[in-house]
Amino acid sequence: MRSVLLAGALTLAAFSVSAAKPAPPPPSVAAPPGPGDWRTPDPNDVLVIDTNRGRILVELVPEVAPQFAARARELAHEHFYDGQTFFRVIEDFMDQTGDPQNNGMGGSKLPDLPAEFTFRRGPSTPFVPAYDQSVAEIGFIKSLPVMSQSMMLAPMMRDGMVQAWALYCPGVAGAARSGDPNSANSQFFLMRAVYPKLEKQYTAFGRVIAGQDVVLAIKTGEPVADPQDRMERVRLLADLPPADRPQVRVIDPNGPWFKAEIARVRAQEGAAFSACDVKIPSEVK
Repeated sequence: MRSVLLAGALTLAAFSVSAAKPAPPPPSVAAPPGPGDWRTPDPNDVLVIDTNRGRILVELVPEVAPQFAARARELAHEHFYDGQTFFRVIEDFMDQTGDPQNNGMGGSKLPDLPAEFTFRRGPSTPFVPAYDQSVAEIGFIKSLPVMSQSMMLAPMMRDGMVQAWALYCPGVAGAARSGDPNSANSQFFLMRAVYPKLEKQYTAFGRVIAGQDVVLAIKTGEPVADPQDRMERVRLLADLPPADRPQVRVIDPNGPWFKAEIARVRAQEGAAFSACDVKIPSEVK
């Protein structure tokens, strides 16, 4: 069985306050990004997932999970995902798909992949810091939120690198697996909410850069009752005919707008700041 294992319901604790508190200050408003604040993602690293609910664009991040990113490209080229359903969808958790049996028990004919729960980060890794916790650093690689050991530890490591891993924020794409860590194959899931329990337990290979509203619109159920929502076609952006290929751009984490946005959100959230609080705008035309 390749279903995502951590599917427990989230619990909210309620409490009362005896005295009224002053209203919090209104959130600050971000300035609009300028022309130099955008980047164009590699069209070979963008999955175009056309569902019966609308279109989802997922940016693959091979810097973090090269083997599953390559697997997703290969299966998209083969039209393997076309017609497959979202068979397990849990509110405030994730949408699972990518199984030709549409029940969590199947996969492709290709061999299973080894775990890519963490990766090695070095000086050449395109990591943009958002917050330094001294012993750990939080930032972004392209659209993917990442945490790593401090680079101050790198000189002590034999390879001059430190351990890093993706953060499971809304929109993050993860590889489903069975109880065997080295069992990812074709199934994947798209996050509907923040879920840190998956970190360093499941391979994260990309993130939704457009269509998160579609992710949230997918019919829920465990399993989902018929009729299930489905992926009608899954292709790489590079494989779309030029006349049908949308123009896509995403905020560049190296740009001044993004750095200012991180500072704005950190000031607004204070001690509760999380990389998941930082939104990454995109434009699709």
